[in-house]
Amino acid sequence: MIVLHATTFQAGLTATADTAAFLLIGLPAGAWVDRLRRRPLLVAADLARAVLVCTVPVAAAIGLLGLPQLYAVAFAMGLATVLFDVAHMSYVPFLAGPDQLVAGNARLEAVDFTAFTAGPAAGGLLVQFVAAPAALVADGVSYLLSALLIGTIRAREPAPEVGAAERIHTAIRAGIALVVRHPKLRTVMITGAMLMLSETAWTAIQPVFLIRKLGLTPAVYGALLAAGAVGGLGGALSASRITNRFGTPRVMRLALATTTPFILVMPFARAGWPVALYAAGAFISWFGSALFNITQMSLRQQLCPPRLLGRMNATMRFAMWGSMPLGGLLGGALGQLLGVRTALWIFGALSVAATLPVLARSWRD
Repeated sequence: MIVLHATTFQAGLTATADTAAFLLIGLPAGAWVDRLRRRPLLVAADLARAVLVCTVPVAAAIGLLGLPQLYAVAFAMGLATVLFDVAHMSYVPFLAGPDQLVAGNARLEAVDFTAFTAGPAAGGLLVQFVAAPAALVADGVSYLLSALLIGTIRAREPAPEVGAAERIHTAIRAGIALVVRHPKLRTVMITGAMLMLSETAWTAIQPVFLIRKLGLTPAVYGALLAAGAVGGLGGALSASRITNRFGTPRVMRLALATTTPFILVMPFARAGWPVALYAAGAFISWFGSALFNITQMSLRQQLCPPRLLGRMNATMRFAMWGSMPLGGLLGGALGQLLGVRTALWIFGALSVAATLPVLARSWRD
């Protein structure tokens, strides 16, 4: 976006293209995943993403890279990501078993945040000293390695319980009904959707705020994101121990209540030493975000019958990630109209408000 001199609204539009697939195929993806073995689907999705992301540096090398291609690649990557995410969330209970769900999800979250810790810093250095399109080659390699590693998993799933003869709309409706009618799943869905909307809006205008407004270099920008990811890694590594002591629902609530308000500190960042406020807010809020993600995912997997895992996860993803295209548009639009700092405060306040459904509900371990 910065390389192509995109406006704040165009940056938001790219975020919208990246997440639109969750609205378009989010629900059918669950029905498809419940009819297929998950491991081959995960491998295919990773290979597709590796090819797609590498088209950007190729186009840049021959002088044809433009915003339309970025929009198209972002959209196609979103399609593959929908299938991957729904499949991997449904694959974990098979690999970990019911007694190790929190530990399994915590390890996956720790791996994610390890990548987020090193990735932004390395990406910022590559952008600053090499070139932004060329840096995407590293993304392509990471997807290829992921496909190879998943392919080495020896455990083989049993045949799916959902019959191929079942109508797709009937299968989709069963997943929606489970989530909507279950009070705990419904509450998690509402909070998750609001959090994802505000997070996407924030992410869409974050580089404009830090790089253009505050004048940070790409390397420093990457370091700030890495600081937040370190907090997420800490939350992931401590999740099992904390959850074993206090219980899954209680940790889920405490994580939101005690860390989300620190998002409101981040827009106070300014050039010079006050930029540390952004890093501190990111560190603390990401710590809580990791705890919330692990506990809400584990709770969902515990409450859902195995034959409905794909559809339950797809329904959740549809509601949560389906709000992201709107978030990207809102982030770009409000950032353009009101200024990026004001927009960040608005979406920070929305993040805090998003915690209320989970905090207001009475939970029992």
